[in-house]
Amino acid sequence: MTAAIRKICHVDLDAFYASVEQRDDPALRGRPVAVGGSRERGVVAAASYEARRFGVRSAMPSLQAVRLCPDLVFVKPRFEVYRTISRQIRDIYESYTPLVEPLSLDEAYLDVTENRKGMPYASQVAAAIRAEILAETGLTASAGVSYNKFLAKLASDHRKPNGQFVITPAMGPDFVAGLAVARFHGVGPATAAKMQALGIRTGADLRACSLAFLQQHFGKAGAHFHAIAQAVDERPVRPDRPRKSSGSETTYAQDLRDPAQVEDGIRALAAEVWAWCDTHRWSGRTVTLKLRYADFRTLTRSRTRAAAIAGQNDLTAIAIDLARGLFPLAKPVRLLGVTISTADDQAQPALDFEGGDASLGHPPPGAEGSSDPEGPAAPPAGG
Repeated sequence: MTAAIRKICHVDLDAFYASVEQRDDPALRGRPVAVGGSRERGVVAAASYEARRFGVRSAMPSLQAVRLCPDLVFVKPRFEVYRTISRQIRDIYESYTPLVEPLSLDEAYLDVTENRKGMPYASQVAAAIRAEILAETGLTASAGVSYNKFLAKLASDHRKPNGQFVITPAMGPDFVAGLAVARFHGVGPATAAKMQALGIRTGADLRACSLAFLQQHFGKAGAHFHAIAQAVDERPVRPDRPRKSSGSETTYAQDLRDPAQVEDGIRALAAEVWAWCDTHRWSGRTVTLKLRYADFRTLTRSRTRAAAIAGQNDLTAIAIDLARGLFPLAKPVRLLGVTISTADDQAQPALDFEGGDASLGHPPPGAEGSSDPEGPAAPPAGG
């Protein structure tokens, strides 16, 4: 008996932090906006689409962002506001399905194979959710619909901003084959560079590699890469998966040379990590800082408390104190990461994000990082 095709939606708020600031301050609408940092120093946490047209991206040093866009307006982040809106949007998701797996404040996977509204098509569900988000929050979202999580994530990026796209089972293999591997979720810059050195530039190149070859060069992640090259991803949407850690890390478009930039980057990462912890009412006792120099040498520093971390300020203070133990910087910094974990699990998050809001993500184990099927018989979802 053939298993029913799943309908998976990936919903992603468009330029979430910057869009909230433009929504709440009419003077910012239509202007290039950067959340975080300042004109003199720091790091951009998020950029509006007007700023992105100039090449401004999250995780970019503020000085570089100003050089690209002299009229850039800097706004301090308001994470409490972002968390409140995120909870509001989570309620919308759960009115359609109990199977919601948040990845960060601004994105989530939903399994809508069966949904509480009785809608026969995943594309209808995605469109209804996007319309409800707009009506209730004044914000736009993009959605991807497909038959697995990997393709749904790819699909949501395909029509940004404020669009949705479906990748059906018939489309999946060819869609993956035509993409550059650097665009795969979970393939960060270092992994993409390694793949290119091996002659793997597209999904088609990846598909041509044997499982043994990929495991030889990429270890445990090799099996995952082998599967997604065939457009296969069996990971379920897990609404209540137990967690032992939550972390965020970012590779910077331009290396950080100033300790003040490093501290600002840590503040943004810690705020993201705690936002996830606060939303899920979870905390841990161990804080781990990850720092990678421009020459790819990587250092980690951890501290474990007797009691659980009490809040965002506590997390930030510990992470910055760990960083100050590494000052003055031996070399420019290309990557920072902050993780909070239970004392018996200090695993590092496997994230290597570029672009988008500098946010939490949960790519497959070993990965570097981190349109809708029609028909009532459970076509794929996408956005």
